[in-house]
Amino acid sequence: MINILKAFYYEICSYFVPDKIYYKITGDCKQCGKCCNYMYSYDTYTEKEFKIMQFLYPAYRRFYIKRKDEDGNLIFACKLVTKDGKCSVYNKRLAMCKRYPVKKLRHKAQLHDGCGYKVEDIKFEDFLNKKK
Repeated sequence: MINILKAFYYEICSYFVPDKIYYKITGDCKQCGKCCNYMYSYDTYTEKEFKIMQFLYPAYRRFYIKRKDEDGNLIFACKLVTKDGKCSVYNKRLAMCKRYPVKKLRHKAQLHDGCGYKVEDIKFEDFLNKKK
């Protein structure tokens, strides 16, 4: 719970950073399924928190903890992805799946090798130069 409060505090503080950089996603999906088999959650840090999330939001029972990365972050995967990387319930997928990847980000994202999407930096100066 303390980690969640810390994350919330740091998120609020990030709005006061004078030199903000935003990120934009460009490209197209190659339908490889890697994003469905290797996901992070910014607000779930322990297995107990993951179980609470699944209890509060039953739709998230489709996910399971695959492993932890080298930094100890939980990595999730979807049970409904077929071996060829397709969603077996495509018409009933979650809103987060439909929106993935969001087109504008506040934090640098890492995408999978071979992904058709790219993350581009957008600095405030770039926005100003585009207006001219």
